[in-house]
Amino acid sequence: MLGLGTAALGRPQYINIRKDKNLNPSLETFRQDSFNTLEKAYQLGIRYFDTAPGYGLAEDVLLEWLQTKEDETITVATKWGYTYVANFDANAKVHEVKEHSLEKLNAQWQVSNAFLPHLKLYQIHSATLETGVLNNAAVLNRLAVLKKERPIEIGITTTGSNQLEVLQKAMDVTIEGTPLFDAFQVTYNVLDQSLETMCNTLAKQGKKIIIKEALANGRVFKNSNYKHYSKLYNTLEELAIKYHVGIDAIALKFCQQNIKKSIVLSGASNTEQLISNLQANKITLLEEELNSLKKLKIAPVAYWQERKQLPWN
Repeated sequence: MLGLGTAALGRPQYINIRKDKNLNPSLETFRQDSFNTLEKAYQLGIRYFDTAPGYGLAEDVLLEWLQTKEDETITVATKWGYTYVANFDANAKVHEVKEHSLEKLNAQWQVSNAFLPHLKLYQIHSATLETGVLNNAAVLNRLAVLKKERPIEIGITTTGSNQLEVLQKAMDVTIEGTPLFDAFQVTYNVLDQSLETMCNTLAKQGKKIIIKEALANGRVFKNSNYKHYSKLYNTLEELAIKYHVGIDAIALKFCQQNIKKSIVLSGASNTEQLISNLQANKITLLEEELNSLKKLKIAPVAYWQERKQLPWN
């Protein structure tokens, strides 16, 4: 199943090596384009939308768009823990600030709960061992109360080379003997395939898996600055030609087929990208093709070190 992540719809810049052709649009134009992309996604069958207050205008635009719909099948997942601070300035040095405090949770919940009843999943945005959020009793108990009082599930998103360690830590969190976390949003793609080692464990415990950064922040697309990925580029291009789809669709399908029953997020920033991404639903890769892509993985540490060097475009 494909869902739509709204990071690129809420702020003009995001960590990526691909540059948008329409640079520096007015905020009004940007907002309308994002609204139109949400509508196009709906028309094309997408019913899962992932957002966050750290995504600039994303929550606001999604709320505005939801008011045009009366459809109980629409599912919204949002997060807490990041604040967008770039003020839509392309030259901003800092784009977002992380804070995993009880005060931040309560403040951002006051906005995010407006998504009810469509809100089905509330997540800690980029939970890490360093912030100590998975040991913060006040925060964990507050999340448990929200889960008990509202018809929502609680989850985390992860970032970094120690994703699996964070996942394991989160899976061990219980409140009054009951596991707190129901869903995990994890980076997974052709380059970082580390999630596969925990898939069976998550499945056995009935946990939901949401895949983010399926296109590796643009690194699946041919780029002369990344000559070490020549084999990756050639393999993806061959498959794209065979199936008459874009490289993005191949990369997304790889995630869908390897992490079964997961929700794979498209990070499309416009309708053109969205339509291309959704071509993944029309193809099925052969086992030998999946295996050829699996051989292209790199060490998680190398993946995340490289990601840290990517610019905000």
